[in-house]
Amino acid sequence: MNYRRLKDLPEDLQPRERMHQLGPEVLSNKELLAILLRVGVQGENVLDLAERILVECGGISGLARMSLPELEQVRGIGPAKAAQVKAALELGKRSVCANPAVRPVINSPADVADLVMEEMRFLDREHFRVMYLNTRNNVLGISPISIGSLNSSIVHPRECFKEAIRRNANTIILLHNHPSGDPSPSREDLEITKRLVEGSKILGIDILDHVIIGDKRYVSLKEQGIIT
Repeated sequence: MNYRRLKDLPEDLQPRERMHQLGPEVLSNKELLAILLRVGVQGENVLDLAERILVECGGISGLARMSLPELEQVRGIGPAKAAQVKAALELGKRSVCANPAVRPVINSPADVADLVMEEMRFLDREHFRVMYLNTRNNVLGISPISIGSLNSSIVHPRECFKEAIRRNANTIILLHNHPSGDPSPSREDLEITKRLVEGSKILGIDILDHVIIGDKRYVSLKEQGIIT
């Protein structure tokens, strides 16, 4: 029968044993996911299940982009396993920003786009976020501000700068996506940017840029001269 738990696999194939012996860095994505899943399904052992999920979901980056309800619908996952996988991915994401030694450095709008493009270009609604930077332009974190079509009532300066003050950020970068795939700024984008720039002058936290994410394209309002 091909329905096997993780611990029922031959010892040389058990990801947990390999992790103990060789360290987590030598494990494949399939093996790491199998550790989270723990058990396979009828007709698939846990390694086969992990491999199929990675193929169907587009790899680790695809899993990271999926919502919890979407992940729950993948055959062989369900609510409990979906929660475990999303929790592990979220911890990994947070660890990047929490560890100063591995915090990304932003030197250009392209650096911003590289950091968020693969997640934000597939979102089906507009997500407005703020990226916080320290004095060396290391990323301190990224916070969601609003979801939905942008307007001044849902993107309030208070929400944008509250977390920046808490994190002692030196500068911030505004981020949002265009689900159409076209990152050209709209009138609302320009109005919100102007309003937030005015607020930043009062608080003394500079807005370094506003980057709009499309489908493999982006627009920097700083590069366009809208933010100086």
